[in-house]
Amino acid sequence: MITGIKGIRIRRAAAVAGATGALLAGGALTAPAQAATAPSVSAKGAFMLNSATGSTLYSKYADTKRPMASTTKIMTARVVLSTPDLNLDRKVTIKQAYRDYVTAKGASTADLKTGDKVTIRQLLHAMLLPSGCDAAMALADTFGTGTTISSRTKSFISKMNAKADTLGLTNTHFDSFDGNSTQNTNYTTPRDLAKLARSAMKYSTFTGIVKKPKTVQYATTSTGGTRTYTWYNTNQLLGSYSGAIGVKTGTNTPSGPCLVFAATRNEKTVIGVLLNDQYRYTDAAKLLDHAFGTSSAGTMRLRTLPTGAQRD
Repeated sequence: MITGIKGIRIRRAAAVAGATGALLAGGALTAPAQAATAPSVSAKGAFMLNSATGSTLYSKYADTKRPMASTTKIMTARVVLSTPDLNLDRKVTIKQAYRDYVTAKGASTADLKTGDKVTIRQLLHAMLLPSGCDAAMALADTFGTGTTISSRTKSFISKMNAKADTLGLTNTHFDSFDGNSTQNTNYTTPRDLAKLARSAMKYSTFTGIVKKPKTVQYATTSTGGTRTYTWYNTNQLLGSYSGAIGVKTGTNTPSGPCLVFAATRNEKTVIGVLLNDQYRYTDAAKLLDHAFGTSSAGTMRLRTLPTGAQRD
């Protein structure tokens, strides 16, 4: 038997060690246990949640508003997919204005050809894989209301903000359909963006698209011929991190490199956000390892994009 003051100190130390071990073994998300094991990431803002429960798995300046670049397109897709009586096979004729917009902005593109007839489903692929701003504009023009392209796209952006309100994204605002901000009021927070992605991932069409590293689509040309489009997903986490299932990249000058990511392992799905992170893929892998209790980040090799493929 250990007696005296020395014995009391030993017993107290043992009790603390036992309690800490129990927390870690049980996977508790209490602050002490999480802080002891959470990785460091270079992102200005980051957040990760359990998709099934919505519980927080990681947080860094999670409620600080920041520009989000092309991750905006998650909301564009979310608004389209929630349209009543949506027909994904409805065909849209590509307008020259969409190509002109991309040229004027120097934006990422799916290289949609004027006069081609593409379906809503194909436009979603074109927007979410190569991050086509031409496709985003086509969707906004199609699902907005008004007599001109300008009025219809503005109407669509209003729908994006209304949806943000409905989803409780209190620190999010959109002034564009693709992340090319027009008034410097296109912003979100890591927490809000993760909540948005979680909402979008409930649509099977969305999840089916964003997990594809590549897609080949066929459209009808203005002369009745067939055009083949090959689009590569700008998200290099796909095919690199085992279990990765999406979601969306984004990069521009005010936003820096951004990534909304998701992965599933052993029936557990997590969704994360990194805003302004020059090491976004490595950091995403680190956070996913943190969530899954694995160690893949150190050996991960990024999937390379072919020459000519869009980068975002």
